[in-house]
Amino acid sequence: MSNTVEERLQELGIVLPEASSPAAAYANAVIVNGLMFVAGKGPAGGPQGKLGREYDTEQGFEFARQAGIEILAVLKSELGSLDRIKRVVKLQGFVNATAEFDEHHKVLDGCSKLMTDVFGERGLHARSVFGAVSVRNNLPIIVDSIFEVESEGENW
Repeated sequence: MSNTVEERLQELGIVLPEASSPAAAYANAVIVNGLMFVAGKGPAGGPQGKLGREYDTEQGFEFARQAGIEILAVLKSELGSLDRIKRVVKLQGFVNATAEFDEHHKVLDGCSKLMTDVFGERGLHARSVFGAVSVRNNLPIIVDSIFEVESEGENW
């Protein structure tokens, strides 16, 4: 694995977008006691629809990966460097799905695999995934995340 996360992103061909703004009255991220809580992020471009109706599992996997890239963009914006990530602690996925859809875990794998590809062993995390009747803007998935971060002299 590369020396820096930025080098690893280049190797993977990932170009981070500008961090998206919050969709309502909340912060993109909050740090408490060395943990960074990132607000729920969905895939770029605002696709709309449900897994099991408009989209299949493979498309959901890619949407979850895109949501992960959005999360990385927020981390970079907030921390200045992704090398300050000590550990991916938890991912929580909310999959906008039909009642019959049952591959939520395979969808969230798109984000989970991205985190281990980018951070190596530090990317292995706990997670949970839920099917949702609806999510904001009818996005196919929203991913909530928690990271352990190195301080830059702050008092947490």
